[in-house]
Amino acid sequence: MKKVSFAEFGGPDVLRLIDAEEPHAGPGRIRIAVRAAGVNPVDWRIREGQVLSAHPLALPSGVGLDASGVVDEVGAGVEGVEVGDRVFGEGSSTYAEFAVLAAWARMPRGLTFEEAAGYPSVVETALRVIREVGVRGGETLLVSGASGGVGSAVLQIARERGITVIGTAGAANQDYLRGLGALATTYGEGWAERVRSIGRVDAALDLAGSGVIRELVQLAGNPGRVVSIADLDAPKLGVRFSGTAGSVPDALAEAASLISRGKLHIPVEKAYPLADAASAHIDSQAGHTRGRRVLVV
Repeated sequence: MKKVSFAEFGGPDVLRLIDAEEPHAGPGRIRIAVRAAGVNPVDWRIREGQVLSAHPLALPSGVGLDASGVVDEVGAGVEGVEVGDRVFGEGSSTYAEFAVLAAWARMPRGLTFEEAAGYPSVVETALRVIREVGVRGGETLLVSGASGGVGSAVLQIARERGITVIGTAGAANQDYLRGLGALATTYGEGWAERVRSIGRVDAALDLAGSGVIRELVQLAGNPGRVVSIADLDAPKLGVRFSGTAGSVPDALAEAASLISRGKLHIPVEKAYPLADAASAHIDSQAGHTRGRRVLVV
């Protein structure tokens, strides 16, 4: 099969499309013929060697955590899924023609493979950080870097739970945030004052890692009510860095339910061929994403 791999840590140029042996589904796992793979910021952070504590690996390594496709192997002990089912989920080395998934759900009716590949990790992350920051209905959550995949999910899940959201993003994404129910403002000089002019902040999320932790703590009034998924230095300021996936076991089922009920939609900003994984990483690292980027197999 074809698979994207890297043999050393570094920039996008270390990614190679290689011939590799097919993986197989062990106990409690399924294998899919991949139709699309989600591109997440954690993918290039792993490629650069930034997050080895959360994602230890041996080189050479595959790339990717999210995928959608058609089940073609079912491991021992797995129930409720059959060969031929269309699923989306989380696994490893998903930038490939075949991948093994550790968590999955059936794709909601009407969802394309490209759309489905954009949901798993971002929804799991959104559910996790909303829980970790302790925000509840009736409170106001500030989201820094709100227009990307995780931000898009946070805004919609928060709206469903009665949480008011103030979101920061680039000027071009202000209407996008408002369309998801957020009170929107731009980042850049004076952004914290613009947030204060909108209203009180009870909790805050850093989704972009743009050096705003101090301001988020000041706005929330307590470092315990700020969580970052993007700034590895956040703990130095007493802020939790949340980088461990898989801690919300029912995340995919909840995502499928929200999608089916029309409560969650994350657009695909751009789809790339598998051979263009390096281009997808370059664009992801540049930021300014609205929704998701995916690789099409």
